[in-house]
Amino acid sequence: MFQRSPLRSTFFLLCAAALWLAGALSAPPARAMAIRDLATVQGVRSNHLVGYGLVVGLSGTGDQATQVPYTTQSLLNMFKRLGINLPASDAQNLQPKDLAAVMVTANLPPFALPGQKINITVSAVGNASSLAGGTLLMTPLKGADGRTYAVAQGNVVVSGYGASAGGSSTQVNFLTAGTVPAGATVERSVPDALDQGPTLTLALDTPSFGTAARIAQAINQSFGARTAVALNAGMVRVQAPPDPGARTAFLGQLRGLDVTPEAPPAKVVIDARSGTVVLGQNVTLGACAVAHGNLSVTINTRYEVSQPNPLGAGQTAVVPKANVQAKSSKADLLMFRPGVTLEAVVRALNAVGASPNDLIAIVQAMKEAGALHAQLDVI
Repeated sequence: MFQRSPLRSTFFLLCAAALWLAGALSAPPARAMAIRDLATVQGVRSNHLVGYGLVVGLSGTGDQATQVPYTTQSLLNMFKRLGINLPASDAQNLQPKDLAAVMVTANLPPFALPGQKINITVSAVGNASSLAGGTLLMTPLKGADGRTYAVAQGNVVVSGYGASAGGSSTQVNFLTAGTVPAGATVERSVPDALDQGPTLTLALDTPSFGTAARIAQAINQSFGARTAVALNAGMVRVQAPPDPGARTAFLGQLRGLDVTPEAPPAKVVIDARSGTVVLGQNVTLGACAVAHGNLSVTINTRYEVSQPNPLGAGQTAVVPKANVQAKSSKADLLMFRPGVTLEAVVRALNAVGASPNDLIAIVQAMKEAGALHAQLDVI
């Protein structure tokens, strides 16, 4: 009877382990994600706020009154509200240089209550050169309905800096926009729809039929059958407890459930303006051959003076002389087998010196030929 030696048995075990390891590395398992990272509760959202205000205390870097008249007008209106009435002659000659008109923006988070602090962003709207060192005066922040939801005020923090002297200047980052950390106080809360109705709706950040079905399945396995149903690729309806405390605890547990999302579709995104090409997962190609060359045309125009015979009746004239040259570079022919990934194609094109514009043209031609197995989005 044939007996396998220990050395040969060890060799077979090592080969089997190597094959298993290669398979595991080539097909990594999909990573599970919490539902809170895949979907949001419909009706629980932030709201944008905006307001118009004045920044004072600038060191001569504010708006120029002759070019930005609304800054001075805003200052005069504020003086009137404070009980300061300037004569007409003084108001006309008022030209402050330490004042800038700004727009103030903020995001009101969900469940924000009166008295809480939120961050704000201050941006110049005139021709102020810098907001560094300025102080934002009390500015109401209004929502889309025109009602005031917060009031902003505080010292503006600018991340950049600049200096100038003798006609030369240097600048790092932007000086006409800054922030005021915790610079606004919430004055009014926004009603939410969390406790309205017996059901809640989860809105998927990236619509997917497979992911919606898996979210509903995970919820039903944890809280019982028919608790959740996937209405479409972007919505999952969930039966929730009517009591506010129980509903809050239910949402806390629900949003922590792990779900493995569906693999995204194969997609290639091309930004033709910047020459950027972004490749998604699972982008493959059919069998194709690619040859791409560049044709350059150069036109040089040189002007010469035509001098007539001194005894003749002609006149001196400038005659243009054009030289046209056309050059076509060598086209490198590349052959790709079926199933090759687009990443390998990009590496091959980079090896032959293809530019981003060449890559965009080649990818678009592959899609037209039916060799690119992916969605092609040109932005």
